[in-house]
Amino acid sequence: MRFMIIRKADTDTEAGRMPGEQLLADMLAYNETLVKAGVMLEGEGLQPSSKGVRVKFSGGKPRVVDGPFAEAKELIAGFTMLQVKSKDEAIEWAKRWPPRDANGEVELEIRQVFEVDDFGAELTPELREQEERLRARRGAASNR
Repeated sequence: MRFMIIRKADTDTEAGRMPGEQLLADMLAYNETLVKAGVMLEGEGLQPSSKGVRVKFSGGKPRVVDGPFAEAKELIAGFTMLQVKSKDEAIEWAKRWPPRDANGEVELEIRQVFEVDDFGAELTPELREQEERLRARRGAASNR
């Protein structure tokens, strides 16, 4: 099972304040623990919403809205993707998040990622084959 740990944004991340040396060391140590355990698939921090855009659709037509976006607590500052056996295991890994982050006031959200089999009969054999081809091509592109 794949789970994403979503690090919620706060006023510091939205202001573009970079973490200090100690927090960077703590995060690298945490990530190293995840990698050594063989559960970390990926993890990245995100630039503040002031450097982003949203594409909103109305009547099927896209409209681009520039950041920043209000309500920092609803935004994402980063993520860690895990491959674990259960939601409980994902929770246990999240509980080990560096406590120094956000001066001990960090908020994490854990969400399970859909797997191909979750889509049932609606994912026909032809669509499943197309998904597998795309996954293989993505893998090849990421190895460049």
